[in-house]
Amino acid sequence: MAVDMRLASARKRAPGSLVSQDESKHLVAPGDVITTDTGFMRGHGTYTEDEKLMASVAGEVERVNKLICVRPLKTRFNGEVGDVVVGRITEVQQKRWKVETNSRLDSVLLLSSVNLPGGELRRRSSEDELAMRDYLQEGDLISAEVQSVFADGALSLHTRSLKYGKLGQGVLVQVSPSLVKRRKTHFHNLLCGASIILGNNGYVWIYPTPAQQDEEAGGFFTSTEPVPLSDREVISRLQNCILALSAHKVLLYDTSVLYCYESSLAHQIKDTLKPEVMEEIVMETRQRLVEQEG
Repeated sequence: MAVDMRLASARKRAPGSLVSQDESKHLVAPGDVITTDTGFMRGHGTYTEDEKLMASVAGEVERVNKLICVRPLKTRFNGEVGDVVVGRITEVQQKRWKVETNSRLDSVLLLSSVNLPGGELRRRSSEDELAMRDYLQEGDLISAEVQSVFADGALSLHTRSLKYGKLGQGVLVQVSPSLVKRRKTHFHNLLCGASIILGNNGYVWIYPTPAQQDEEAGGFFTSTEPVPLSDREVISRLQNCILALSAHKVLLYDTSVLYCYESSLAHQIKDTLKPEVMEEIVMETRQRLVEQEG
């Protein structure tokens, strides 16, 4: 009977330890006094009591001039215009789809906010309305962009670009939205042979890098060809790396995911889910990120 054993080894702490960065943040718990100065304005996540400004949520204190608010460490996704999201269609309604995007309320994708197959530009007719389920139906995954935010906080989405649309074969990983770093682009073709969409809403989509973009499909064509074993192995390893980074609260962006993938190559894919292996590859990733920033 084979037994998997790992010997203890001394770990080197990375130069410019990340602990010092966290200590500089002003972290508070619910009920903590933020300030007794009455000259500050009360923002989100705060309340006043006995002329003291108190925290109502656990998080990091942010100050803009005289306004103080607390950004929660763990929260549902609060979308902003321009955010890239990955969502799942939950309902087909009149001239719109309801989309689950990990936020408090379901998001809305209007029929007028999607590309028509073939990229036609025209007014939507009753025939288009009847064919809505042919474009997208319940259970379909899509990538989209936040077009606007309604008064109640619900999001209005659009897929009026060929990089957005229906998602085909791949793996969906759910992480905390606060771990996805805001970047200029959230679509990445990684050097390891797979592509990734880092949704601002905490939904990460990993899929084989397409050989070519079918522009005539208008974002609705999905390939049903079998995915080669080598691609599936890369996707599985990337999925485990994202779970490891998420478990150790490391920000997700293209560089951190790629460094973690490279650190995991010394281990078998199934071993990367073991807690001690996760900790090891995440420590290596953190060291490389500190060295790169330094």
